[in-house]
Amino acid sequence: MSAMSAGRSALRMGPAELVQAAAMARRFYLEGKSKIQIAEEFGVSRFKVARVLETALERDLVRIEIRVPAELDAERSDALRARYGLRHAVVVESPAEEQDDAPDPENLGEVAADLLGELVNEGDVLGLAWGRSTIHMAAALDRLPPCTVVQLTGVYDAGTAERGSVEAVRRAAQVSGGEAHPIYAPMLLPDPATAAALRHQTGIARAFEYFDKVTVAAVSIGSWEPGISTVHDMLSDEERAHYASLGVAAEMSAHLFDTEGRRVGRDLGERCITVEADRLRRIPEVVAIAGGQRKAAAIGAVLRSGLVTSLVTDTAAADYLLTESAAPQRPALERADPDGA
Repeated sequence: MSAMSAGRSALRMGPAELVQAAAMARRFYLEGKSKIQIAEEFGVSRFKVARVLETALERDLVRIEIRVPAELDAERSDALRARYGLRHAVVVESPAEEQDDAPDPENLGEVAADLLGELVNEGDVLGLAWGRSTIHMAAALDRLPPCTVVQLTGVYDAGTAERGSVEAVRRAAQVSGGEAHPIYAPMLLPDPATAAALRHQTGIARAFEYFDKVTVAAVSIGSWEPGISTVHDMLSDEERAHYASLGVAAEMSAHLFDTEGRRVGRDLGERCITVEADRLRRIPEVVAIAGGQRKAAAIGAVLRSGLVTSLVTDTAAADYLLTESAAPQRPALERADPDGA
């Protein structure tokens, strides 16, 4: 008898064996019984049960299917999580016809809303930063346990507060039934003195007091180019050129980063109403929501900054992040500062 024939013979199961294997598989896979419990019931060793279950898989008596919604890419998600040391990575399918100048796909916000529903626990403090993706996320929220919601940045334009991050904070608080602490102020001010004065105003100061209590935060990422970073669009041509000369590759909550994840142009933060980077780094769970080819390199830069722990993105950005030559030096979960500060 050849080795191949012997192998097939060893795997052949008679009627009694098939019936027993089916019964054991039902107990294990459908009824949730342990191998020890099954062994006791059938009067065999747990090793015998393990061999029977393994043979049942090999003989196609049992089929195991792993199914996730079609829009989620489980393989890319797991690969991205492992490569960057993230706590959670969720990759969704990019739109069939993605435009080069398109903002984050709206379905990122919908998936991020579901993720927050998993991550936020009763009594948590949820922080929301300005960004199109976080606004879409808040609009898609349909469940949150009771929690306090605080705004982490000023708004892009005070005149759009009701349609932007202020409304996002209110929406999240409404869904959770918790308190809302919005910030009615622009993100970018003309000078540090004006920004400092605003930070001491009662409502804004009250929101800032919650920054150290935030347990879960949602943030957006922008690349340093028109239409992809709100901060970039708020600056003058001269200011944009200045920060570009410093090697800015990405922006998140008015913090600027080079390709290695190091913070540059820190003077900009002195003019902004935003959560400080050091406070952001201390938040246990920071979920970044960003996707698209034009943001891919920026997302990689922010992941290397150590400021975020989780990411919701799309396949277009994920493919870049999984193949870029500059591998991350520090996993995001280490929360290490590339500047060593």
